[in-house]
Amino acid sequence: MGAAALNELSPWIWREHLEFEPNHSYWARSAGPRNPRLASDLDVDVAIVGGGFTGLSSAYYILGLSAQKSVAVLEAQGCGSGASGRNGAMVLTMTADRFMNFSSSPAMDRRIYDLTVDNIRRLAALSVATGIDCELTTNGALQVLGSAQETKAAEAYVRQARSLGMPVEFWDAGQVAAAIGTKVYEGGFFDPCCGNVHPMKLVRVFKAAAESAGASVYEDTVVDSIEEGRQHVLHSRDGRTVRAKSLVLASNAFTPRLGFFRNSILPLRECIGITPPFSEQELAEIGWRRAVPFNDDRTQVYYLGLTADRRIHIGGGAPQYSFNNDGSSADAERLPVARLQHELGRIYPRLAGLEFEASWDGVIDWSLDASPSVGVLGRHRNIFYGLGYSGHGVNLTSVFGRIIADLEAGRGAAWNEYPFVNARLDYVPNEPFRWLAAKSGLAWYRLTEGEAST
Repeated sequence: MGAAALNELSPWIWREHLEFEPNHSYWARSAGPRNPRLASDLDVDVAIVGGGFTGLSSAYYILGLSAQKSVAVLEAQGCGSGASGRNGAMVLTMTADRFMNFSSSPAMDRRIYDLTVDNIRRLAALSVATGIDCELTTNGALQVLGSAQETKAAEAYVRQARSLGMPVEFWDAGQVAAAIGTKVYEGGFFDPCCGNVHPMKLVRVFKAAAESAGASVYEDTVVDSIEEGRQHVLHSRDGRTVRAKSLVLASNAFTPRLGFFRNSILPLRECIGITPPFSEQELAEIGWRRAVPFNDDRTQVYYLGLTADRRIHIGGGAPQYSFNNDGSSADAERLPVARLQHELGRIYPRLAGLEFEASWDGVIDWSLDASPSVGVLGRHRNIFYGLGYSGHGVNLTSVFGRIIADLEAGRGAAWNEYPFVNARLDYVPNEPFRWLAAKSGLAWYRLTEGEAST
């Protein structure tokens, strides 16, 4: 059998199973009570599959434009059980492909920067409006630099960015050490408009906002299959049927399992660990004096942050990919946790050997060039989606929620010039070529970026 034929037959040979893992993250401890599952058939104007940031924000903004519409959010577990409630809590500007990387259109880069900065203000305002404190801080965020070459590149980027009016800063090694208490980095890129958040509490903000606007949110409701048409028919695992004029795919890395975007995103599994809380004196001794989250400049990036109760969380490093997106391996988390502990001890030697209070993992939707896409598809142009966030989803998801709302209302023209609207994502092959490419690529990055083994 030729490679091309195998690639075409692969989806029928290796079928992806729609299964979900419980969210055991530290953030999940703050989840609100779950809504009842869908108990009867339903006819709505808009059905949204996925109760994370994209789905809940889409519901909120759709109803903000058309309060008379009926909108149902269908979440397989509890809202925030996916990437929205398992992530590294950094609230970043830009899209992943343009972060510290100017495109051929710097003017558009500046517009995307302003759009994402404005959205952080919207998050803060919505938190106040709902009365739910999502612990959003906007003290900025730092990308730390591990080599002289990356330091020079960051200095050049900052000069160009500041010439465009972006208020970013270059920090030398001394400034980085004074802020976060480690001397292992050569310098840093600081964006004062970024921040940190409690992800699950932000999920609760959007859930409350969507329900207040009139959305019906059904949890523990797995959508197993979708029949596309002028009126879509969604079939739940419990035998219920939802008919909807518009469909929003807000299912992130699980979207290919519903039959969409199989060859557009790579579901990668990342791990995060969190320490017990430190006292103020202990944190001062560690030297993390300025409450800013930070990430390094490697492709297999590590990212760290502080919680409101002074816990340090660290995530990232070498992500995992399982054949055919099978996340059932019980051993998948062991080595990543050891690497996280090793990296935390490298950055902060006094924390070497510290055991995490909790650790967890989950899948994110990564596009091959780290670019996202939001738009409309389908024979009847009534399927809307947002995906490919590639690590920048905490902020960008609700930007895309706004865009989805405008597209669904037929008023998307204002967004058309943005490069991520209806963007065609790079092709991801089927199995076994996907597994081979993912394993080879991840091994190459690990080798070239010198990640320590444990």
